[in-house]
Amino acid sequence: MDALHERTAVELRDLLAAGELRPTEVTDYFLDRVERLGPLVGAFATVTPDRARERAAALEAAGPAPAGLWGLPTGDKDLWNRAGVPTGFGSRAFAGAPPAEQSDEIVQVLDAAGVVSLGKTAAPELGFPAYTEPLGAPPARTPWDLTRGAGGSSGGAAAAVAAGLLPFAPGSDGGGSIRIPAAACGVVGLKPTRGLLPAGSGVDALGGLVVNGPIARTVADTALLLEAMLPRSAGGGVAHPFTLRAPSAPAGAYLAAAQRGALPAPEDGGPGPVARIGVTTSSAWDGFYDIRVSPEARAALDAGVRALAGAGHEVEETVLAESPEYAPAFRTLWMGGASAVPLDDPETIDRLEPLTRWLIRSGRELPARQLAEALRTLSAYERSLVAQVGAYDAVVTPALALTPRPVGWYDAEDPERNFEQQCLYTPFTSMLNVAGLPAITVPTHWTEPTADAPAGLPMGVQIIGRPGGERTLLALAAAMEAALPRPTPFPL
Repeated sequence: MDALHERTAVELRDLLAAGELRPTEVTDYFLDRVERLGPLVGAFATVTPDRARERAAALEAAGPAPAGLWGLPTGDKDLWNRAGVPTGFGSRAFAGAPPAEQSDEIVQVLDAAGVVSLGKTAAPELGFPAYTEPLGAPPARTPWDLTRGAGGSSGGAAAAVAAGLLPFAPGSDGGGSIRIPAAACGVVGLKPTRGLLPAGSGVDALGGLVVNGPIARTVADTALLLEAMLPRSAGGGVAHPFTLRAPSAPAGAYLAAAQRGALPAPEDGGPGPVARIGVTTSSAWDGFYDIRVSPEARAALDAGVRALAGAGHEVEETVLAESPEYAPAFRTLWMGGASAVPLDDPETIDRLEPLTRWLIRSGRELPARQLAEALRTLSAYERSLVAQVGAYDAVVTPALALTPRPVGWYDAEDPERNFEQQCLYTPFTSMLNVAGLPAITVPTHWTEPTADAPAGLPMGVQIIGRPGGERTLLALAAAMEAALPRPTPFPL
């Protein structure tokens, strides 16, 4: 059989639709890779081969769907419920929990698009850390260097895509949880605008932080999955459960932007053929922690900027306004969100990891006034950052400040130090969740090869857009991808 994992998701979709591949053979092929390579990278918390094969057979019997993701394999993040499958939430505290009775909305949306779930992709405990090294399970590792972590919290999803275990995977992002692991694993990760997606819009999350989004190996595959996460009504519009929503594009427009690399016209909310792009290494954490951009991160930024300039876009250095109020307000909000975790039994909380216990207990000790003041502070920061980004068609930062961190690098006993380490590693992501802005990470550079990383470590950039600017981001990311190909298709 053809090396199906080397095919893009778009190619697999087209082969399935043409009848040249069958959902059952695609499912069997990727399940075999999951069985052989999954343990190496810690990509899956749970594999469900029998359910996957039954689903593929049912899709095959029903016949090809005219559009969508018919027969394409993927995985559910282990923070989401799927009916009949236990949800582990990356935690020992949920070991032995009964299977979920009902699937979460994002799972239902992707099922309706025709996917075949192979199981649950690994996540850290309750999704809070920026790394996926739960104490009760193997760590998720970047396939480029198995001594280093895949990032988090969608670490299993990114590791699975990078290792060719899945053509793409959905994730969720509350402070960088799609973009961080995508960058650490050398793949593409997109955090949509708050309010764009009906399932995982962010509108119903405290502070509007958490949104769902796609992770894929190519920009076009990322756009393909994004399209499927935007279910449309018979009239072509997006059925949305909230009055607050981001502007969305017509069906197929995201994939077209990624495939053609053409920026949207001004009448479509884009810049036209030439974009004005700001470049910065400043972040909202500057001054609170000692943020330092490593030479590898700077090299990735320079490579991405050269690619955009080479494509004819205007680039200029910029500096974000200082925001000393951001860090304490974000910490308060993060703890406030943790306080609402539906765990009340003291013995269960004691089984949580030190970082999670600290966040929950600190959050439950917060005065309501402090949380309200933090929300007001971050709302003002949102207005400021939206205006600063809006002065450009896009703003580019490093994706990460440091190379992918070694497994075990984070302090397992001191939560305060652990939180600081996460911010030192990834200072450029959480501010976009606060502001609700779209952002995409793209690999642009590989470090020098070593014994542990024969092809080098992936490093990349983050491109930030205006509200609803996903098409512009996809087109710019596609230009980078064309100019800066991966050194090897797969590291394993």
